[in-house]
Amino acid sequence: MKVVRRQFGGGPPVSLFTLGTMRALKSPKQMYEILESAISAGINHLETAPAYGPAERFLGEALHQLKSEGKEPIGGWVITSKVLPGQTLPEGQEQIKGILKRIRVSQINNLAIHGINLNKHLDWALKGDGADLINWAEDQGLIGQIGFSSHGSYSLIEEALNSERFKFCSLHVHLLNQDNLPLALTALSNGLGVMAISPADKGGHLYAPSTALINDCKPIPPLELAYRFLLAQGISTLTLGACKSDDLELAQKLSRSDEPLNKEENQAIENLLTQGKLRLGESMCGQCKECLPCPQKVPIPALLHLRNLRIGHDLESFTKERYNLIGKAGHWWESINANACNSCGECMPRCPKELPIPDLLKETHEQLIASPQRRLWG
Repeated sequence: MKVVRRQFGGGPPVSLFTLGTMRALKSPKQMYEILESAISAGINHLETAPAYGPAERFLGEALHQLKSEGKEPIGGWVITSKVLPGQTLPEGQEQIKGILKRIRVSQINNLAIHGINLNKHLDWALKGDGADLINWAEDQGLIGQIGFSSHGSYSLIEEALNSERFKFCSLHVHLLNQDNLPLALTALSNGLGVMAISPADKGGHLYAPSTALINDCKPIPPLELAYRFLLAQGISTLTLGACKSDDLELAQKLSRSDEPLNKEENQAIENLLTQGKLRLGESMCGQCKECLPCPQKVPIPALLHLRNLRIGHDLESFTKERYNLIGKAGHWWESINANACNSCGECMPRCPKELPIPDLLKETHEQLIASPQRRLWG
C-alpha cells in the first residue's frame, strides 16, 4: 500500500490522519487493537495527553507489545503529547518525565502547549516558566519540537504563530467553520505543521449527520466531504478518535487522498453552502464580526454561527451541545450566552446586513438552551 505522509514542522512526516487516544480507555487490550487497526489504516501519528485518563499508560503498554511482535507503521510511530500552560517549572518537568515514563519512550517527537486560549497562556510559554520548561526539555533531548493547540481568539493564535517559537499548531478548522483557515494556511506556508482538531466531532457531529446535511452534501457523505476539504487545503493531518476498529474505516479509505478536490466534491461543497443560505434567507449571519464589541460581552458571532448551523443544516445535537457548554468549560469555550443580551441595540447599526441581532440572539437561546453539559476532558 502506498503510504502518504505530510511534513509536520521540523519533525518526522505524519499520516493524513492522526489517532487521538482519548476514546480507547477501557483497557490496554482495546488500545492495542486500535493501534493495530491504525497501522492497517496507514496511520503513524498518535496524539495523547496526561489529561486523557489512563491513555498514556495504555498507549505505552500497547506500543511495547506491538514492537515485540514486529508491528509498526513504516518509519515507526510519531507521538505527540501535551502539557497545560500555567505550571511551575518543577511541575512541568515532572509532568514531561511522567509522559515519557508512561509511554515508555526516551523522547516524544512533538510536545504541544495544550490550550493557549488566553494571553497569559502565551506569555507563560514565551516568557515565563513555560519558556524555561521548553528550553529544558529541548536541551535534555526529551522532545523533538514544540507546538501549541488553541481554542482562543483569531488574534491570539496569530500572535502565537508570529512569535516563531512553535513548529506546529492544532487548530479548529472545519468545513462548516472556516474562520481559522487563513491562519492555518499561513502557518503551512511558513513551514509549520497544522493539525485539525476533531473535524468529525467539533466540526459538527458529522458522524451522525442530519438528513438535511446528508442531502446537502450528496452524493458524498458529510464526514468524507469535510475530511476531503481539509486535506485538499493542505492541512497536515486530521485528528480522529476511535474506540473500535470500525471507527478507522473512513481514514483507511482516505489514507492516500492528498489530491485537490475533484469536480464532484467542489459541486457538493457549493450545494452545501447554497442550501444553508437558502434556509437562513436574509437572517444569515455573515460572521464579519462588525457587531463587536458588545457592552454585555455577548459573543455575538459565535452564537449566531450556531444559529446558522441549526437552521441552515439542522445540526440540532451539535449546536445544543456547544450552546449548553457555554459558561461550563472555563477558557476552552465562551462564558456568556445569548440570554445576557439586554437589547441595547448598539450592535445593530454596525451590522452591514442590518440584522435584528437582539431578536436573533433571543431566538437562538430559546432554540438551543437545555440541560448544562460538560467537556469530556479538561
